[in-house]
Amino acid sequence: MSEFVLGVRLLLGSGRGNRVRFVLMVVGSAIGVCCLAVVLAIPGILAAQDARKAAREPDCSNGLGACISGQGTGLALTRVVPYGSDTFTRIFVAQGSKPIAPPPGLRALPSPGEVIVSPRLHREVRADPGLSKLLPGRETGLISARGLAHPDELYAYIGLRRDELKEGGHLTSFGQKRTGFPTVDSSTLDILRFTLAGIVLLPLAVFLSVCARLSAAARARRLAALRLLGLSRRGLQRVNAAETVVAAVLGAVVGLGGYWAVNQLVSRIGLPGFTWYPSDGALPYSAVLVCLVGCPVLAWFVSRYGAKKAADNPLAVRRSAEEKSPRLWGLLPLVPGLGIVIGYCVAGATGHAPRDTKLSSILMPVAVVLVGAGLVLTLPALSRALARKVAATTGSLSLGLAMRRNEVEPSGTLRVATGLVLLVYAASLTQGVLIELDQVSKNTAAAQAYNIELPGLSEEKQRAIGEVSGIRSHVVETTSWTDSDALETPPSVQAVIANCGQLRGMASRLKGCVEGRPARLIVPDDTYDEASRPGVRFPFRLVDDHGRRKTLTVQVPQQTVHYQDDAVTHTVSSGTVLIPPSLVPEGFRPDYGTLTLLSDSTPHVVRSVLEGIAAVDPTLEVETEGVDIAALRQISVIKTLLGVGMVLGLVIGVAAYLVAATDRAMERKAQVTALSLLGARRSTLRAVQVAQVVLPLAVGLLLAVVTGKAAESSYLVTGGGSIFWDGGGVPLLLASAVGAVVVAALGALPLIGRRIDPELIRRD
Repeated sequence: MSEFVLGVRLLLGSGRGNRVRFVLMVVGSAIGVCCLAVVLAIPGILAAQDARKAAREPDCSNGLGACISGQGTGLALTRVVPYGSDTFTRIFVAQGSKPIAPPPGLRALPSPGEVIVSPRLHREVRADPGLSKLLPGRETGLISARGLAHPDELYAYIGLRRDELKEGGHLTSFGQKRTGFPTVDSSTLDILRFTLAGIVLLPLAVFLSVCARLSAAARARRLAALRLLGLSRRGLQRVNAAETVVAAVLGAVVGLGGYWAVNQLVSRIGLPGFTWYPSDGALPYSAVLVCLVGCPVLAWFVSRYGAKKAADNPLAVRRSAEEKSPRLWGLLPLVPGLGIVIGYCVAGATGHAPRDTKLSSILMPVAVVLVGAGLVLTLPALSRALARKVAATTGSLSLGLAMRRNEVEPSGTLRVATGLVLLVYAASLTQGVLIELDQVSKNTAAAQAYNIELPGLSEEKQRAIGEVSGIRSHVVETTSWTDSDALETPPSVQAVIANCGQLRGMASRLKGCVEGRPARLIVPDDTYDEASRPGVRFPFRLVDDHGRRKTLTVQVPQQTVHYQDDAVTHTVSSGTVLIPPSLVPEGFRPDYGTLTLLSDSTPHVVRSVLEGIAAVDPTLEVETEGVDIAALRQISVIKTLLGVGMVLGLVIGVAAYLVAATDRAMERKAQVTALSLLGARRSTLRAVQVAQVVLPLAVGLLLAVVTGKAAESSYLVTGGGSIFWDGGGVPLLLASAVGAVVVAALGALPLIGRRIDPELIRRD
């Protein structure tokens, strides 16, 4: 303990410069811990949202076979529709004679004709009165925070009578072990963890190490003097650890306080596509322990390494002996990491993309970490080799001085350039993740198709839905009847019930259609249905609103109609039989099939159509073909979190550069003063400082762009998508690299002051 106290006393009494360095260490550690706390809080936020979702989900709302169907039980029906890029969830509830405990966030279940909505939905209904068509009834209350996943959720409970909720499943209670609609599913969460590890945690570990190594040269000389005075190796390590660990502990406390303030502020403002309650962002005790213990432990190990040279050879430190050439230890992680990356790139280029996603999910994160660590560890060796080569060939005084300094002290490059190099490397990985997420199935066509199942849809409702504003056309799709009890299943044929005008509204190209005449649809580049042979008869079962049934027998006609709808997500297979509505008995419709509607795909039109369908029957399930609203919502959340990760990576990279560059300038004051007294001009010294930082940084950034693009391509190869190579992202990466070089150059200019202080070299 006496050595630890000695280290603290040396800190407090070693001059203004060391106290400034100590403050830099504390500030740097605080920034790092705050960023680490943000990353550690994300899983807790998602878990808290999913827990509230699970607690409110109706039990047996889907009418599964395991549900209890007793007298007096209630009914529940869940309907989810898209609202822009958000999901709009409605829970229709019909109470029975047996009381049911309300879900979290509600004091009581709504009675028939009552609606309880979330606060955001309350505001949206005021701004968009058309939404009220999706909410039959009068608003009687708001859902509290306990019943919502996040503050901006669109959620509603709607009370109905039992006879109005024919499709509802038996409701016994609310609450499930896990939610069926997670905020981010497990596979997508793995992508998030992988990306945050690459763009935040890896640069963060390097940044904290840089902060722990501030004023390394000055401290090494002080430690060497103590070693020469007889201090033991262990005692020397404790003295060195005192300043580093104290700064890390203070930085951890300040960083946690900073995270608390950031969480309180940002959670109330919200991020685009992602909001949460402040309590969700509270760090668990394990995360607090990681921050309070992990940062000082890392500082302890870094300080032990920093004291090694002073303990082993104190005379060499005091006399500023020439450092040994950096070894190529960086190749140990870099070579296997690049081997994995290049292997996946070759597999993608030769058309042998890997199918084993489990193996890839392990190898890709390992490769990313190995390549990133290799980039960091090879920078000193690359800097020394480059400096030696340039210094031997250049005729410029400024460039020669800069390169000789880098040759003598290559580790300085590691501290200054690492943050920006890792930032560019991580930016390329993030581009790959965003490209993979954009390959999710979604409607990019000019039209939007909607599917509604025919069972339970009366003729009046079908007619009213077809007249909804915004609907361009609608058809009925069905399949011929087959006897399921037969020993051999007979063939069946697909059919479309529509007139030529309706079919023309669905198609991008239609040729040969004659009104009132059956025909076979021929779709270009589509496999023809062999069962649809001219002359073969197929029965179709029909039903009316009173439950009466008829059978319509249709003979496959000789006539053909050329049909193509490649501009729409909805497709009709080749061989489908076109049945004119005039052939269907009045008042009857197929007992099985789908009502397909088409509209423009602009968001306001889609919203208007959904509102119009809800006005006909709010309990109808409408499938928006080609739009996976749950996936799109998850992508919105992931993109926001990746944006947070990139901001954290930017903060870490810039902070690492500023802290390391400032510390390096303070360490070099004595050398700059000596050169000034020898007659070097200020412009020469500034040119030396810029070249000393920019040249090795440019090489490191070029290496980061190359390895980052290779890692990005290998990630896309393992992602299972159709895009492997992202040529469009190269200009952005190069622009980022050039921007980093410009920032580094501008940051190096003010570090050469106007005043010469000979006191700095008095002892030398």
